[in-house]
Amino acid sequence: MGNRSSRSSRRTRVRRLLGVFASTALVASLLPAAALADVPGSGEPITDDPRVGLDAGFLDAEETSLGMDLVGQFQKPDGGLFDPNNVGSFSWANSDLTFFDHYAVQGNFAGFQIFDLSDPSSPALVTEVLCPGGQGDPSVHGDLLFFSVEQTRARYDCGTQGTSGNNDPDMFVGVRIFDISDVRNPEQVATVRTCRGSHTHRVVEDVNDPSTVYVYNSGYNSPMQTRIGCVDTGPSAEPIFESGRYQIEVIEVPLDAPEQAEVVNEARLFMDEETGALNGLLNEPNMHPSGTQRNRNTNGCHDITAYPELGLAAGACMGNGLLIDISDPANPERITYVQDDNFSFWHSANFKNDGSAVMFTDEWGGGSGARCRATDRLEWGANAIYDIVDTPQGKRLEFASYYKMPAVQTGTENCVAHQANIVPVPGRDIMMQAWYQGGLSMFDWTDTANPREIGYFDRGPIFENQLTLGGYWSGYWYNGQVYGSEIARGFDVFDLTPTDELTANEIAAANEVVYDQHMPMMQTTVSWRPSFNVTRAYNDQALRSGALDRSTWERVDRFVDRAEQFSSGPQRRAAVSTLTALAGQLERTEGAEQVAKSLRELLATLG
Repeated sequence: MGNRSSRSSRRTRVRRLLGVFASTALVASLLPAAALADVPGSGEPITDDPRVGLDAGFLDAEETSLGMDLVGQFQKPDGGLFDPNNVGSFSWANSDLTFFDHYAVQGNFAGFQIFDLSDPSSPALVTEVLCPGGQGDPSVHGDLLFFSVEQTRARYDCGTQGTSGNNDPDMFVGVRIFDISDVRNPEQVATVRTCRGSHTHRVVEDVNDPSTVYVYNSGYNSPMQTRIGCVDTGPSAEPIFESGRYQIEVIEVPLDAPEQAEVVNEARLFMDEETGALNGLLNEPNMHPSGTQRNRNTNGCHDITAYPELGLAAGACMGNGLLIDISDPANPERITYVQDDNFSFWHSANFKNDGSAVMFTDEWGGGSGARCRATDRLEWGANAIYDIVDTPQGKRLEFASYYKMPAVQTGTENCVAHQANIVPVPGRDIMMQAWYQGGLSMFDWTDTANPREIGYFDRGPIFENQLTLGGYWSGYWYNGQVYGSEIARGFDVFDLTPTDELTANEIAAANEVVYDQHMPMMQTTVSWRPSFNVTRAYNDQALRSGALDRSTWERVDRFVDRAEQFSSGPQRRAAVSTLTALAGQLERTEGAEQVAKSLRELLATLG
């Protein structure tokens, strides 16, 4: 698992890291650099950190962690989707993850792999499908695997011989659909061509029609004549606005007949509401405050995160962040949008579990640049967190803070905000996020104005003196473990471990959440059944916040243990009676109401 002795010695030097805070996006983006240093959430990264100065190495880089333990690995050279002579090549890069049952699907620019996770300490490669075409964004719904294809080398038949380009009848860009009911023999059952290929896609369930799902497709190629109407006559000509730009494509998929999947809508989410112009959002990008590049104009979305239960989606759309109404999933409509000059490229998004806030990521530098150096400010290449506020005019996004992985990385490590998802600890909003070669960062954003880091894992660079693509594309919690898709090195498995900021009881309560399948960017509401672990987790949180003194915390903990230990008889009745009295006491204690509520719900299950 790497240099455990080095990691252990570094762990002893870990200090509790403060998160980063912020004011409002508008104020932050308009302040001059001198004043920006006073804005919470901005400033320079931390140089006094165990992650600084880790030794380089491809498969033997030095490692350090807090609150995470690397317990399993599948090293990429053992698989076939790899060229050892081209470490860091996009052609063989691992991409995103999706999960079902006890399996993980790992996308790759040349195909995908399916891992059996039955033994997390030894993830087993079950299936490898060679199907070149980049970027390999995967999603699973039931027995169907959806797979993004954007490179013109891709073929309908998944062949490796390539194509002659746009006019080659064998060339395919868009969304592939595989039947994976037999995980050892995936079968391609449908292909849906799209105007600009598919860089990412998002499966969206229809809460009113379980027989159908929709796929929101986002592509970046110049529009190609892969479907009728995909015409691009140039940036100065009017017909461009009737082409594949300035839209997302909505694909309808009948689940009992996926071969009939087709594009049913070209949603114009960027339209100017007053003039009707289709290019109605950011079109005259400013120079990024770093001076490194201009911010991107909005002619498509990089990624869309859907929350069908709430009828909402968040679009990270190049130059803007969008809040979208998907109550009718075939016809998404923009609710509102935001812009921030500190953001170079709006890349992806995540909602809070209760839908009260959304976090957008900025992929400044495109993912291949070193953007976590000592000279790179904490509001650049970061997350921007917005509260979702109801107003008489409808829902609006109000800026709350920035968050960026705070530790300095070297100039040979590509590092910027990337994919993230929820760690389901009751009573808190905790996110696990990949930062490429900046490693994984776990942070608490329960208080949206004050996010703070509570755990991490990091390795040294692949090469000491050469910037090479690598690091974590994504890091996701799924059914008790965290799984990392390492672009150049392979596939990693982690356990969460207790710290002052995350207790064993909180981890145990999170691990009671079990998904049948999990697409991290298609969110579903997490709920927790009453349990001893859930009550203990809330009790720990009340102690940490200062709402409970240690004596009261110990009494609750002791009698919860007794109630769990004794299944019947007078001892059980006595423990339940004591817990009932404690619940009444806690209901009158400011800040302990959630512990009391949890106790009442637990007591209702004990009889």
